[in-house]
Amino acid sequence: MNAARPRTRIQRRNVDAIRAAALEVFSAQGFRGATLDQIAEVAGLSKPNLLYYFPSKEAIHLDLLSGLLDAWLAPLRALDPAGEPVAEILAYVRRKLALSRDFPRESRLFANEILRGAPHIEGVIGGALRALVDEKAGVIRGWAAAGRIAPVDPHHLIFSIWALTQHYADFEVQVRLVLGPGVDDPFPAAERHLVMLFRKLLAN
Repeated sequence: MNAARPRTRIQRRNVDAIRAAALEVFSAQGFRGATLDQIAEVAGLSKPNLLYYFPSKEAIHLDLLSGLLDAWLAPLRALDPAGEPVAEILAYVRRKLALSRDFPRESRLFANEILRGAPHIEGVIGGALRALVDEKAGVIRGWAAAGRIAPVDPHHLIFSIWALTQHYADFEVQVRLVLGPGVDDPFPAAERHLVMLFRKLLAN
């Protein structure tokens, strides 16, 4: 499709439908298991119509990941060096948990890409993401050096926050099956637990 020409309302609607369908299919089937036929069917379009907008499965996947990355980095960007350290880190935990609650399919899309070796976003992870993590790790290291939080390895603290929050999206089925039918929403208890956990870890 000619990207220089503004899209019509119908074209924008079709692109949105393709993105929504692809997110559903990729998050459920993974990249390798997903097919253009599946995406077209969920989008309610013919395969030739889908290919008018995106030339390949790879193009759709990359489009979704590109849109996802900015939202995925926003919670860490919001960590304020001028704020109170424990409050800032706990706010980051809450923001990451909220992403898992509100965007579980996007989280699984990202996780599947990483499990595949990050072929589409390796440059971003080694570039923009690494730079952002290094910047915020420096902030956390400074807080620890000043005695404002307990000594921690800042990079592994961030990795731990990722692991403990994204688990609720990436392993959503497991969480719900283990907790049982009496728990409709695991996130309030998860937030209380993670806040307590990290508060104790950071206490100086």
